Order: sequence, then C-alpha cells, then structure tokens
Amino acid sequence: MNDLDALHALLTPEGRALLAEVRGTDPARELAVATRLRRTHPAELVSAALGQARLRQRAAAKFGAADAERMWFTPNGVEQSTRASVATYRARRFADLGVTSVADLCGGIGGDALALARAGIRVLAVDRDPVTVAAARANAEALGLADLIEVREADVTEVDTSGYDAVFVDPARRGGRGRIFDPEAYSPPLSWAVAAARTAPRAAALKVAPGIPHEAVPEDAEAEWISDGGDVKEAVLWFGTGPGAVRATLLPGPRGLLSRHLPDPPVRTPGRFLYEPDGAVIRAHLVAEVADQVGGGLLDATIAYVTADALHPTPYATAYEITDLLPFNVKKLKALLRERGVGVLTVKKRGSAVEPEELRRKVRPEGPHAATVFLTRVAGAPTMLIGHPV
Repeated sequence: MNDLDALHALLTPEGRALLAEVRGTDPARELAVATRLRRTHPAELVSAALGQARLRQRAAAKFGAADAERMWFTPNGVEQSTRASVATYRARRFADLGVTSVADLCGGIGGDALALARAGIRVLAVDRDPVTVAAARANAEALGLADLIEVREADVTEVDTSGYDAVFVDPARRGGRGRIFDPEAYSPPLSWAVAAARTAPRAAALKVAPGIPHEAVPEDAEAEWISDGGDVKEAVLWFGTGPGAVRATLLPGPRGLLSRHLPDPPVRTPGRFLYEPDGAVIRAHLVAEVADQVGGGLLDATIAYVTADALHPTPYATAYEITDLLPFNVKKLKALLRERGVGVLTVKKRGSAVEPEELRRKVRPEGPHAATVFLTRVAGAPTMLIGHPV
C-alpha cells in the first residue's frame, strides 16, 4: 500500500474507526496495540492508522490539539507547515488589505489555506504532490471549509492566478540533503515567486527562510520577520504594502516594530541593565530601534546585546539586571555561584565559543537560587555578565 492508498484507506469508515481506536496510543505500547488490531484489520491499515496517530500527536504543537485530532498529515506536512498562530496572523493581514481571494501556491497540507478560509477568504490551494493534495482536500472537509477552498494538483508555475486578488507562495526550502539556503535553489526559485507576486492585483506574500540575506530582498518588497513565543519562525516578503519597509512582528500579539533606518548604536560601557532583543528583531536588523527605545548602546559592535543604565520595558527585548561583570574565567564564576547559592543557572552566549552545557558541567551549580550568565564580548574582550530577568 503506497502513501496515497494508505490515506484513502484511512478516510473510509473502517479507517476512521481504527484511527479513533488508536488515538493517543503510547509509543511504548504501539507493538502490542498493532499485534492486537491486526487480528481483525489488514496489517497495512493498522500501520497507517498508528502512523497517522503519531503525526497528529506531533502536529498538536503547531495546530492545537482540537484541529490536529481532525486533520490529516504527511511527515513532510507536519514538518513544513506554517504554525497555526503565524498563518492566522498572515490571513488577518491579507484580510485587512482588502483581499477576498488568494492563490496559495505550494499549499502543502493546507495550513495557510485553512487560516485564510477562516478569515473569510476564498482560496485556491495548489501543490504537485498527490498525497499532499489529498491531505489538503481532506483537511478542508474535516474543518468545514471545503466551500471556500479549492485544492488542485498541479505545477504551480503553470497555474493561472489572474482571477485572484492575491498570491501567497511558500516554496520548498528542503531538499535531499536538508535545508536549502540559496533562495534561487528553492522550488520554485525565489525569482519566479517574485515575478508571480508582482502580477497580483492587490497584494502578495512570499514565505522565505529567516536567514535570507537582506540584499536578496527586492527593493519593491516589504520584509517581515516573525517570531512566535520568542522563536523565529519565518520571514515574509510582501508586495503591495510598503516597498522597502522592514519590520519585526512578535506573536502572540501581534506587536510590530518598523525600521526607522537608524544608524548603528554606539558601543558603550556596560550599564545596570542588559537587553536581549527578540530573534525577529535581530534578523530584521532592528537592534538600533530597540537601543533607541531603551536609551542604550551595544556591549560590542558585532553583538546584539544592548546595555543601558535604566530599565525601560519593551516587548521587543528581554531585560536583565546585571549584578556582576567579570573577565571570562571558569574558576571565578564557579566561586561566585557557590557564594551566591546558585543552583539553577541559565547560560546565554553571543560571541563566545564556550558551549553552555560544557560550562554547567564545569561550574556544577548547587543551591536554592537562580541566575543567568551571559558569555559574550565587551569591547572585544571575552566577558561574563551575571544577572537575572526583571
């Protein structure tokens, strides 16, 4: 039974009943459960049901348990789908732009299409993989959105999008050897996606890797970096919004920080507070905007740690009060932590070759208190800053 046949079998009444029976199966009990079920069901169907149940468990982190338990997944679909919170934010932004229909190219199992449809937007979801297309179609039906989502198996480069207000393209960024870093090696290439975006009547968005070089961003595009819960999830190139704009968007919220094209912050002596900018802020090169907000400067010209004398809370950075500043020295750090009774040690680093776990093993923290140590450089010198979040 190939993957497409397995999915079709799971969509039958017998397959659905079997999938309901294996829901939430503990991985340690899978063999026993499979052995029992194979007495009354085809072995391949049992394997498919257990595999789908595992995928649903993994997908709950992205889609929420309620949706994941009703949806249909492929291994690549779980791995590559947009997190529901990010897809919902993007769908809301499309709706705010007045978009009523979107051609979702490289739509995968339908994560973005579902969010767009829930925002009241009509969607054409296109993918060339038959198993992925079948999963997307089943997902639209499972979540009651089939009336708004048309799923089509096709090569996206051959699809006519002229009947849609907007285009969304999520090119494949993984190959046989893992992640693809060259935008022109995406499938389809970024240059094709940009050309498709420029034909959209109202707006377009291209999902790209967060590490995309700023120089690869077209001049007529807005570049947006998105984080969710502090983790950078993706970058998006928008067309039809603000050409040349650069922003960082933090979820939940959303909170948006827009570039003001400030010069690099000055390097200064460490102050009482250290600010660690959100990853989306760093990727968007907006550390200067955070430094301006808090009245601070950089510890080192090449490192995204901001220091200031006063506390100015900002959603775009986590603030720490610094109690100690020492040249890097493991013995001195160990003695200081022992003196303070620090047993819970958080190690953060930028500009240091020391691995956090290696440092923890060497200092062996013990005691009832907690602290954070930053391994970094101050004016080029390896330095340790000890403090705690405020």
